[in-house]
Amino acid sequence: MTGQLHRAVSPADVPPNVRRGGDIRVLLSPATVGASSGFMGVVTLGPGERVTEHYHPYSEESLYVVEGQVEIDLDDVPHPLRADQALLVPIGVRHRVRNASDGPAKLVFHLSPLAPRPELGHVDTESAS
Repeated sequence: MTGQLHRAVSPADVPPNVRRGGDIRVLLSPATVGASSGFMGVVTLGPGERVTEHYHPYSEESLYVVEGQVEIDLDDVPHPLRADQALLVPIGVRHRVRNASDGPAKLVFHLSPLAPRPELGHVDTESAS
């Protein structure tokens, strides 16, 4: 067995992606641990921050709120979530995540299955500006 498949990865081990808003860090992926069925990471949002609307044409996304309160818009319908709640975003559904609290919000996400190529996995429908 390869040690890479059993490597623990923390948010400090990977660079943040801030292009879509918030601090998004992919922890377990094909690039970090050789994952072949999907990828998992964490999102941290300050008060008022959001991850811009997008959709995944090949993957469903599971979201779990670790800390804070968020609103997840699914095809423009808001769904409030608080710590210790989870939500499934079906394949092809437009979604955005907004911090709905005065404190930080932290979520864990998992997408599966992987898109045929990384550039096909995520379609932006609004900009972060």
